[in-house]
Amino acid sequence: MSGRVGGLSPQQEEALAQFRKNVQDVLAELRNPDDYFLLRWLRARNFDLQKSEAMLRKHVAFRKQEDLDNILSWQPPKVLQLYDAGGFCGYDREGCPVWLDITGNIDPKGLIYSTSKEELIKKRTQILEFLLRECELQSEKLGKKIETFLIVFDLENLGLKHLWKPATEVYQEFFSILDQNFPETVKNLIVVKAPKIFPIAFNLVKSFISEETRKKILILGANWKEGLLKLISPEELPVQFGGSLTDPDGNPKCVTKINYGGEVPKSMYVRDQVKTQYEHSVQISRGSSHQVEYEILFPGCVLRWQFMSDGADVGFGVFLKTKMGERQRAGEMTEVLASQRYNAHMVPEDGSLTCTEPGVYVLRFDNTYSFVHTKKVSFTVEVLLPDEGMQKYDKEYTPV
Repeated sequence: MSGRVGGLSPQQEEALAQFRKNVQDVLAELRNPDDYFLLRWLRARNFDLQKSEAMLRKHVAFRKQEDLDNILSWQPPKVLQLYDAGGFCGYDREGCPVWLDITGNIDPKGLIYSTSKEELIKKRTQILEFLLRECELQSEKLGKKIETFLIVFDLENLGLKHLWKPATEVYQEFFSILDQNFPETVKNLIVVKAPKIFPIAFNLVKSFISEETRKKILILGANWKEGLLKLISPEELPVQFGGSLTDPDGNPKCVTKINYGGEVPKSMYVRDQVKTQYEHSVQISRGSSHQVEYEILFPGCVLRWQFMSDGADVGFGVFLKTKMGERQRAGEMTEVLASQRYNAHMVPEDGSLTCTEPGVYVLRFDNTYSFVHTKKVSFTVEVLLPDEGMQKYDKEYTPV
């Protein structure tokens, strides 16, 4: 089919011609640099020739660095093949490819301890390249240009474990790669079965998603199956998602096409920690403790922490102040997370807590039980806020 695009204004036609001249030296390195391809970069930068050229040249360098021309033949590590959830099942009503990302079933710590963030990101980059190739195949098959794909994010079972910092960094990098190297390829990002924690999770990745891509996000509420069927024919959707597609043996989940993930066996772990840089470091004298306080103004925020100790274990707990004013001891506060001793000198600790009520939360590092050793504790604590625009969606879907 023709690589020429219709419907452009004279100014856009002129910009396209000039853009092709400006990047002529790198076009030979690209698989199919037709007008549709070049327009993706122009549209992503509002037809600013200089910005579009800079974006495309960065992408060419990225393609070489990641060997995208051969990434579809890359075999991910076995643990990713077995436990990284998601799959391709078909096309929407206009012929665009649809990928199902079973996000809530992923065991983030298990995957990262069994492989690496880099390989998880590479696998997601492979998915994007696969979807783009599917667009090309569909264009040939249907005799019309298919430029975009859909990704459905199934967030059932999404929880605090998915807010682990290395896990959120994988999705931050994924959305950054999507916008920087696959511009104008997203038709819709569809969210189904969003739990109450979704506004927090979205806020962690939002800044990595361009404004244009954000406009293409659809959050489907309680009637999400009906919403999907408006976009995707039943025969292209597993029964599990409201369609009529099954495996040959009648399985409604279509496990021959979609990996539903699950907990990674510890026997597959190759490490028990990831390298972390901490924001704070404090010496805690023998027989004493160190408290850090965070004021939470409204319910639904999440406290996320990481810490390690030098030489010996350390106690840790979270408390809520029962009265404002002078500094309080642990006994004068409500215990929210029971204090216990952690071998954080052997394996760094991390965790998170949903703050169900406003108030001053106190994170207490405890060395009162040690009469001999001063402890050095390094830690990072963050308050994760929900995205205001997404908060209404936690009421629209109630998990069964």
